[in-house]
Order: sequence, then structure tokens, then C-alpha cells
Amino acid sequence: MSYNTFGHMFRVTTWGESHGPAIGCVIDGCPPGIPLTESDIQPFLDKRRPGQSRFTTQRQEEDRVRILSGVFPNEAGVQVTTGTPIALEIQNTDQRSKDYSDIKDKFRPGHADFTYVEKYGIRDYRGGGRSSARETAMRVAAGAVARKVVPGIVIRGALVQVGAEQIDRARWDWAEVERNPFFAPDASIVERWTVYLDGVRKAGSSCGAVVEVVAEGAPAGLGAPLYGKLDQDIAAAFMSINAVKGVEIGEGFASAALSGEDNADEMRIGPDGQPVFLSNHAGGILGGISTGQPIVARFAVKPTSSILTPRRTIDAQGHDAEILTKGRHDPCVGIRAVPVGEAMMAMVLADHWLRHRAQTGR
Repeated sequence: MSYNTFGHMFRVTTWGESHGPAIGCVIDGCPPGIPLTESDIQPFLDKRRPGQSRFTTQRQEEDRVRILSGVFPNEAGVQVTTGTPIALEIQNTDQRSKDYSDIKDKFRPGHADFTYVEKYGIRDYRGGGRSSARETAMRVAAGAVARKVVPGIVIRGALVQVGAEQIDRARWDWAEVERNPFFAPDASIVERWTVYLDGVRKAGSSCGAVVEVVAEGAPAGLGAPLYGKLDQDIAAAFMSINAVKGVEIGEGFASAALSGEDNADEMRIGPDGQPVFLSNHAGGILGGISTGQPIVARFAVKPTSSILTPRRTIDAQGHDAEILTKGRHDPCVGIRAVPVGEAMMAMVLADHWLRHRAQTGR
């Protein structure tokens, strides 16, 4: 199996399976001299960690990260990156492979089971193997490193829709994201989502969601006008996340309903002599290149395919069958996708920042 590496100059290769002994990644291209310890990475993994509320899978993984290579104390005794590959590892400690024994010969509708077998002729039915969202823990770890590469950047994500229930954007409060189990920026939506997801969970079903990620402090000039567009790479990065079925940059699909006058991000010269945009419909990217405004992107996550409701399927022997998936699964995988989306944004921006610096010298 190939295609396990992301990025050009900031390159991340992940390895491991959901029910194997461990998962990990190797980060290549990180500049030397950046302070980095496990405590810089762990808080982001703690945001993604399962079992923190009844609205996520109850798999109990501590997700403690270990740095195996690529760092060394400098003359001041501070542990910094050396410019060599950084290897990270997380032990899997709470696998329950027996939960999948009843479905090892059946294909879950909406899941990667069928396509995986069609491509490789073999699959690890225990949690989906490499197609499991367990792999995204290493993306979050790598994203924590990527955040330290681009100076002055702040990347934040939030859940803006669960099922058909959307937040009130007039109530947006970034501080609220840290106060509730949904990463919701609107305090008024939390009770409605709680009631809704309790019903979904008790029914053994699942629902989809929309995640919004905003990067502030990215300099103007990242990206390229043709095949290295910044928004192109953000879209590809988000689409690589498990269960993601759609991506928007800025106004996204809503821009189709706007007039040219409404959609234009008009400009003026500010008091410091620098350009000021009067709106940000483009989501901080024009012609594939960052404008210096906040980069705004959203992605839609489909309902979790592993559900308790019986569904029609086929088995590996070519027979019609019925299937229901027992075990511990997220009723809304979009919740834990928030830190994953942040990480992918960070990796794209780190990669483009290094590319930009290599090409322009600034």
C-alpha cells in the first residue's frame, strides 16, 4: 500500500492500524532549532481523544505521544528539533477486536470495507485497519508540530452544524468552544445538540456534521496560481479526513447565489499604508494565493457508517446478507474531527510556508 505520505517540503508519513499494537508517524522537513517536547503535542491529542463524553466512542485510549527521534537539547538545555526526521508513536491500549468478529465476512454499507477488498484483495476487519479514523491521531500529533513552523499563526476549529441543527453565527464566541463537549462557538446550541444526539445515540444511529476551521496570521503570498493553489491543497487535505464528503472555502457554495458586487472583497489603504479588505467572501485566498486575511474553510462529515440499525449488504462469498455493527462508535464523528481539521490546516500552511520561503527567500 502506498500513498501514506502528505506534503511536499513538510512531509508526514503515518503508519499503523486501529487494532495493531501502536500507531505512529514520521515528520520530515521540519526546520531545526524549533523547541519541541511531548508536552507541546499532548494538549492537541487530548482534544481528539475518545471517551471524553457520551457523544463520542467509548474506546478508552490515553493517546500518550512519545517522541522517538528528531530532537536534541541545545546549548541552553532546551530540547529543539534537529532538522532530521521526527518520529512519533502512540500505543494502542484498548482494542476490542472481538467486537468485529460477526462482521468479518460482511461489508458495512457506507464504509470502506467493499472498496478496500476490491483494491487490495485483503482487509483488516478489526476496526477498518488503515481506513480507520484511529489514524487521525497521528495527524493531530503532526499538526501540533506544524503549528510551530509558521510564526504568528493561530488555527482554531469549531463545530457549526450537527445534523440539520446549525449554530447562530451572531452568537459566535471562540472562548465558548473550550467550554462544551461539541467544540461549539454558540452556547445557545449546546442544549439542542445534547437532546438531539442523545436521541441519535439511544437509537443506535448516527448523524453528520459541519466543521469550520479558521487560520489567522498567515502571511499573504502562500500558494501558487495554478497547480499549487493554497485552497486546492486545503480542500485535498480536508477530503483526506475519514468520512469527509464536501469542502468549502470562504462563502463556498453560497457564493453561487451572490452577485458580483456582493461577492467582491473590496479594498482600501489602511492608516499604516497597508491594504485593508472590507469583506472576506474569498476566505482569505484569491487566485490560489493567501491574501493575509483569515483563511476560512469548512468540511462536511457524513454520518458514521457503523450503526446498530440492521442494513442490507452482501458478504465476501457473494451472498445477500443483513448487518448491524456492535462495538464502540461515534454517533457523530464530526465532533472529534474538529482537532483533525485544525491539524490538516496546520500541515498545509507549514508546507506552503516552507515552499514559499524556498522559492522567494522570504
